[in-house]
Amino acid sequence: MDEKDLQQLKNRLIELADKAYSRNIYTYTPFLGLAEQQAYYAVEREVSYAGVRMEGGAPLCERKIIRFGDPGYEEAYPITALKIVPQTPKFAESLTHRDFLGAIMNLGIERDVVGDIFVSDVKATQEKGALLFCHENIADYIVENLDRVRHTNVACSRVEGEVTLESAEPKRVSVTVASPRADGVISKVYNLSREESRNLFNNGRIFINGIQTQNLSCQLKEEDAVTVRGYGKFIFYGQTGVSRKGKERVEVGVFL
Repeated sequence: MDEKDLQQLKNRLIELADKAYSRNIYTYTPFLGLAEQQAYYAVEREVSYAGVRMEGGAPLCERKIIRFGDPGYEEAYPITALKIVPQTPKFAESLTHRDFLGAIMNLGIERDVVGDIFVSDVKATQEKGALLFCHENIADYIVENLDRVRHTNVACSRVEGEVTLESAEPKRVSVTVASPRADGVISKVYNLSREESRNLFNNGRIFINGIQTQNLSCQLKEEDAVTVRGYGKFIFYGQTGVSRKGKERVEVGVFL
């Protein structure tokens, strides 16, 4: 996102906050990615008067809708969960996040009405497939028209009730670092050199608790959620001990 786009998004957020406050209603943004969410953090103080909440559909979602307003009643976010499963699992291809997203975009849908896609086992169905969060207004269109992902015929339907993912629990990994500095921990988790880790920070690809940071020496705290664009996401659980060489042994939860 360039500076012009960023400024336009900031202005739009301020407009939505003002509309929610002046009319005493809720207003909503489209789904915003992590980079776009930085526009909100840049104007957070300016719009806080309106009442602000962010939701993506489930705790692990990174793409989120921002809701402005505090009119004294509760209103559901316009987010719907859809399950996408192969019609004949025995002959289904091994499909990736990119495959599912590509099939959805091929329907002529704008990216900002689509939230996160989790390729995993969905407890509600006990079937291998994907869970998609999308805007309520586009849900029926996807259900009716999404019938193929690559060469695999699929069925798409709404998920009723609370959404739970089999893959919600990350894999616990122990690494040894000199300190809980973000660059050092990221290097160890993803087996990168310090220079490669530094470049990720400089290129704006590191997000801690959803906020972009270029501070390599940032000290991670327990339960910090770290997203490294292009590599993945992990939760920092904290120190678990000290190695024989006096380095810190820390544990992280890596989402596979």
